Amino acid sequence: MLIRKEMKLADVIHHDHNLIPVINHFGIHLGFGDQTIGEICTKYEVNIEFFITIVNTFHDKQFFPRQHLQSFSAGMLVDYLRKTHQYYIAEKIPEIEGLIQKMTANAQGNEEPYLLAQNFFAEYKNELTAHIEREEERVYPYAISLEEAINAESLPEDLIRQMNTYPITEYEAEHEDVEEKLFDLKNIIIKYLPAPTNDQLSFHILNNLFMLEKDLNEHARIENLILIPKVEAMEFTLKNRVSNND
Repeated sequence: MLIRKEMKLADVIHHDHNLIPVINHFGIHLGFGDQTIGEICTKYEVNIEFFITIVNTFHDKQFFPRQHLQSFSAGMLVDYLRKTHQYYIAEKIPEIEGLIQKMTANAQGNEEPYLLAQNFFAEYKNELTAHIEREEERVYPYAISLEEAINAESLPEDLIRQMNTYPITEYEAEHEDVEEKLFDLKNIIIKYLPAPTNDQLSFHILNNLFMLEKDLNEHARIENLILIPKVEAMEFTLKNRVSNND
């Protein structure tokens, strides 16, 4: 089922509750009554087409209209990706970290294997944070600067230098796979930890890890298949402009 702007957002969430954090990335919060998606997007000043496309991409793995997604501005894509970063760092990672610490505290004299899982997640948190900081400090501002240069029909010297010394292909080659470690942590909990004193707590942790993994996979898919090709196209346009002006 594809989600359409005429649908009530409450009905959509009843159909797929995993969309709640995605909707929240747009600054839309629960308590919207019987309003349609179109009405809510208008209220929150969210681009309706972009919202529907992103929500459908998350809802249906087979739905990924690359060309349509690349038609949206780099600024719009970056704004969405930055909000997902805020969700990971401010909400989801601290929540999972707290649950793992609680699971360790409940180990009752058998803490060592749980401490290993706790330390493993701490390493993952550090890797993800470093990955996010690199994108926030270098990649996203670069994408915005390229778009501004195209719209302004001007090209600052420092942007020319950046295109020549650190084009998006360099970033793409170094782009880390931060999801692999998350898969390993799930395996540790599923296969190797001693039987917990609280099964429900373990189930809750795993559910959160699976949800985070899905969100991260969609985030990476938008970066790798939409933002990076869009940046490459903007670089190509601006380099041609430089060549024509020489």
